[in-house]
Amino acid sequence: MSKKQETANESRYDILQNEEGEILIIINAFTGGPENPRFVYDGGETALLYRNKENTVVFNTIPLDARLPLKSVTSMLIVEVENEDVAREYTAPVRLVKDIKTYLK
Repeated sequence: MSKKQETANESRYDILQNEEGEILIIINAFTGGPENPRFVYDGGETALLYRNKENTVVFNTIPLDARLPLKSVTSMLIVEVENEDVAREYTAPVRLVKDIKTYLK
């Protein structure tokens, strides 16, 4: 499974899963490191990655084949890249919610 997404602000993400079912998400690097990051998801087409108090990444149009794997893990590896180099990597727990739209307000 792999997903590349371009949005209006030129952000991109890739979702990958290895043979053991572990999830890796690659995103563009942001200023400042993560503080208590967490991935919030309801099983639909949108998810949120809370990096820190000032920065939340919105993942739109998550493909159908990625949805069940995202719901089935308790944590995932996040890799932030800058100029094709790894800027940082960290683990984020997955928090399943009933409706992600309540977090987008």
